[in-house]
Amino acid sequence: MGNKVHPKAFRLATIATWSSRWFAEPKQYRAYLRQDVRIREEIMRRFREAGISEVTVERSANAVTVTIHAARPGFIIGRGGQGADALKRELRERFLGDPKSGANLQVNIMEVDRPGLTAAVAHQQIVAEIEKRLPFRRVMRQAVGRIERAGARGVRIQASGRLDGAEISRREVIMRGSVPLHTLRADIDYADGFARTIYGTIGIKVW
Repeated sequence: MGNKVHPKAFRLATIATWSSRWFAEPKQYRAYLRQDVRIREEIMRRFREAGISEVTVERSANAVTVTIHAARPGFIIGRGGQGADALKRELRERFLGDPKSGANLQVNIMEVDRPGLTAAVAHQQIVAEIEKRLPFRRVMRQAVGRIERAGARGVRIQASGRLDGAEISRREVIMRGSVPLHTLRADIDYADGFARTIYGTIGIKVW
């Protein structure tokens, strides 16, 4: 079971929590969920260099709070807070309807305490280096070393696709230490995605 479901979803009832925190009427649920997905996609697209680990959305009767957890929050805040103000205006205009409406939007930007132990940050670094056409094995070994030096008890990184331009796609895994996917009380972070290369996409997973 632990190998077939998302590690965070598997632990929602124990040590993990939801990224969207709100209740809605059935007729509003689809619209709210679509807004959450588009807000996250836009933030991740605009601030790839910020090392964003998570974007949470909380809603009340007349307010929406978006909290961005980033390893380098300065990329988002900008000089004198101009970047954060521009982001708030754009999110309200594009995703929350009329900017003059009564809905209050609050954008909070938090710095990740230990970015070296955050799977999303490690994943983004691996993707960036593979897209620069660096050897994938070296990239994976260096990432494992960084995570171990940060204090992780275990790490697992998987790459799949046409690795180094091979004609036949394959999957390679590097694992160090203990990664107990079936233990619900184990604090396991997870991130996945892909790197775009001239040979196609390379899938990357980090535990």
